[in-house]
Amino acid sequence: MARTVARVIVDALSELGVRQVFGVVGDALNPLTDAIRTTDDVEWVGCRHEEAAAFAASAQSQLTDRLGVCMGTVGPGSVHLLNGLYDAAKSRTPVLAIAGQVPLSELGSDAFQEVDNDLLFRDVAVFRATVTDPDQLPQLLETAVRNALGHKGVAVLTVPGDLGDRELHHDRPARFSLTTPTTRPEASAVRRAADLLSSADRITLLVGQGARAAREDVLALADRLAAPMVLTLKAKEGFEGDNAFQIGQTGLIGNPAAAGAMHSADTLLLLGTDFPYRDWYPEGRKVIQVDTEPAHIGRRVPVDIGLVGDVGATVRDLLDQLSAEPTRPDGAHNRGHLEQARKHFLSWREDQARLADPAHDKSLVGKVRSALDNREHGIRPEALAAAVDRNATDDAIFTSDTGMATVWLSRFVEMRGTRRLLGSYNLGSMANAMPQALGAQHLDRDRQVVAFCGDGGLSMLLGDLMTLKTYQLPVKLVVFDNRRLGMVKLEQEQAGLPEFGTVLDNPDFAAVATAMGITGIRVTDPADLDDAVRRAFATEGPVLLDVLTNPDEIAVPAKPTVEQGWGFAVAKMKELLRSHGDETQH
Repeated sequence: MARTVARVIVDALSELGVRQVFGVVGDALNPLTDAIRTTDDVEWVGCRHEEAAAFAASAQSQLTDRLGVCMGTVGPGSVHLLNGLYDAAKSRTPVLAIAGQVPLSELGSDAFQEVDNDLLFRDVAVFRATVTDPDQLPQLLETAVRNALGHKGVAVLTVPGDLGDRELHHDRPARFSLTTPTTRPEASAVRRAADLLSSADRITLLVGQGARAAREDVLALADRLAAPMVLTLKAKEGFEGDNAFQIGQTGLIGNPAAAGAMHSADTLLLLGTDFPYRDWYPEGRKVIQVDTEPAHIGRRVPVDIGLVGDVGATVRDLLDQLSAEPTRPDGAHNRGHLEQARKHFLSWREDQARLADPAHDKSLVGKVRSALDNREHGIRPEALAAAVDRNATDDAIFTSDTGMATVWLSRFVEMRGTRRLLGSYNLGSMANAMPQALGAQHLDRDRQVVAFCGDGGLSMLLGDLMTLKTYQLPVKLVVFDNRRLGMVKLEQEQAGLPEFGTVLDNPDFAAVATAMGITGIRVTDPADLDDAVRRAFATEGPVLLDVLTNPDEIAVPAKPTVEQGWGFAVAKMKELLRSHGDETQH
């Protein structure tokens, strides 16, 4: 078989363990897709939009810690990859994008569809290069892959249309040997951190994704310090289930127990997190931060001691130092801080569970009627999320769209067992849940994959529902159909602005799915909810569950302010007056 540029690239992907390549076929990619066609263990997944292809490749990378691969052809095809690649970059996961280009002889001539890919991807990629001679391979490909894996980022390799079929003059195989070192901070810094922790009275841990591989060590440290554990959204997976120290999330999607534990602590220990919301860090506390990236230390909150190293190795060093400490004068660390935080958290969870109870609305009889009375306004999104949690398997993979779908998942779906969680939690893009589920399901068709879709997010990349159908991927799409851009609505109202521009004129998504050959289930009555969720999960193949939820349901922030309360009241009054004006005009 001829050693062409396309063949060298595809054979190398096979050697790397890449099993799917996502993209849209066309012109410059034709030699590459034909090489995939004739390769037994690499599958071409034809998407309807390159953005979905990039999201799918990123999802596979995040779930496996291996290289994800997507392709976009000349000009617009490559441009369409950008948003999904930005999400991969912000998620710090290795993705290789193969981008098409006009023939070499046309470069620089402003040819039809010509785009300067090296310039286009400059901000998003840790490495980018254009192949201008076949003999640059396999070295150029090796460099791209090593950069993607080594820097946990995006590498872009551009292949002009007249190079894919050209043969190399040598026969050297690609080599990708790369090891990941374990780093740990200097012993003196660990000693100072242990001294600070030993003298603290109330310690709270803020634990992020970077600590997930060190679960047992982190739990041992929380026990040693009697410290409640606040989780970032990405740390739900790995730390939420069977954890007597965790108290959920802080921030806008969080709960008051977590916010309270942060503010009542005298010392904060940040483990593997770059939690970006500065307003949610308390001021005037002692702060220790552990992270593999020196640039992350202190960029969100002032840090007293920064420990650059792997969380697992660093925590084990801290435990060794703390175990060598003489007993504190007052005995062990005071467990009152932990016990109070856990009590507050469990009480909040009980209150949330009542909202998810279908009988809750019946208790409103005889009370003041409001927008929260779902008998008139739709099904509670809390009830939908709780029903999914009850019926999903303990090894399910969940994806969630940015916005209110993520709020309900974070509050009502527990990452117990070996459940996994994906979302656009750093970039905050819309429309990520369905294409991420597409990538996840390709990894294992027998594992349950559930996408929490906002109606705005789903409709943005609606065409790739057909990709689920084409490949018969048994993804379960749960649509929170509130006919709104819900998070934007909440943001407007908290600022005292009336809702504007957020109303969505939705179709019957279940009927749309049915027309595409996908099982569609529509739910409008709370009494039908649990049976519908069970039926969706029991049905073979892809299923879209369209649930009409209450557009006026709100998620109270973990630390609501007086200004937010007044803003919400003013906004509601403006909306009421506007609505009344509309009625009188008719």
